[in-house]
Amino acid sequence: MDDICPKCEKLVKLCVCDAVTPVDNRIFVLILRHPQEQDRKLGTAKIATLQLKNAALKTGLSWANLSRASGIPDSDPKKWGVLYLGTAKTSQPLPPAPLTVLNRKGGVAGDQSVLDDLVGIILLDGTWQQAKALWWRNAWMLKCRRLVLQPPNVSLYGNLRKEPRKESVSTIEAAAYTLAALEKDDSLAEKILPPFKLLLKKARA
Repeated sequence: MDDICPKCEKLVKLCVCDAVTPVDNRIFVLILRHPQEQDRKLGTAKIATLQLKNAALKTGLSWANLSRASGIPDSDPKKWGVLYLGTAKTSQPLPPAPLTVLNRKGGVAGDQSVLDDLVGIILLDGTWQQAKALWWRNAWMLKCRRLVLQPPNVSLYGNLRKEPRKESVSTIEAAAYTLAALEKDDSLAEKILPPFKLLLKKARA
């Protein structure tokens, strides 16, 4: 059996620890990983939390509330965003912005200024079906701001992993682009992605 790096959870030959340089992000990143997520080779949830100083990774199907999931007491869901596109198209075109807040019906919310008040974001890690399961098994997410990300670039995965949608990106890319938009710092993405780029380089080799 191949050895696994205990820190980055990758095969030793794919270890990316040398490229990890934690970034001091202001907005907390909570990654909820479906327990059946099997992409151990190319998955990026663990790498993302190593690369971000203000982040946590939880594996499971459901949590009683946001505070239990995040480990942060008295968390206010209205000040958190959850990235979830879902299966339905929005009832109107998305504005030309990296992040859009949706309303309960999946349409574009009238007040986009709530993005400025977010203190945390939630990323659902797994296949689309697994992300859907996490969404429906945690009703408290409906109290959060539902966000849709329009990535500035296609995923760096390239031909290593086929994505179901053109807007699909890895978990670490989603975190990088979302934080860059919310913290209004385009340089954040480039600071966060080096371990992912090293992983892809080793995987292609």
